[in-house]
Amino acid sequence: MSFGPADLAASRRMKTTRVGGGHPGYRTIADPDPSDPDAPRESYQQDQWHYSIARMVDACTGNGILPFYGPFGDIKDVLGCEAQFRSAFLLGCVGAWSLHPVQIGIAKKVFSPDPDEVAFAKRVIEAIPDGRGVHMIDGKMQDDATWKQCRVMVDLAEMLARKDPELAEAYGLQPA
Repeated sequence: MSFGPADLAASRRMKTTRVGGGHPGYRTIADPDPSDPDAPRESYQQDQWHYSIARMVDACTGNGILPFYGPFGDIKDVLGCEAQFRSAFLLGCVGAWSLHPVQIGIAKKVFSPDPDEVAFAKRVIEAIPDGRGVHMIDGKMQDDATWKQCRVMVDLAEMLARKDPELAEAYGLQPA
């Protein structure tokens, strides 16, 4: 299933004409400084798609469907594209649409787990081979839930390593 931000925005009557990514008007603002109520307040742009992407991922997971992030329309904003793709990856999406060749490299980079994360996940799985019990690794508690998270990471790395010799080398895995 793929997330269509523009279609969703239209169906919800959202006030945006952007295709994916953030919107400068969707912000949160810090509380006033009690000692200087007229001082400028920090403000941060928020991600108006976060909730909807997470809901799509939940629906997909519950039905055995792979979730994909939809298009990011601002081709020139490679930094924004990377940030949006990374958020989607961290929420559980397995890939994204690419509207332009420049986005292919971004998607490949973002939707491939970081080699350091894979190495750590492999250490957890080696330390807890049956996925049971509680263990301390690098001063942090690891348990069955962590083991499951690590299994997701290593399974993805193994799948990617079978298709990409460079990733296989980065992950310390054998290519197919």
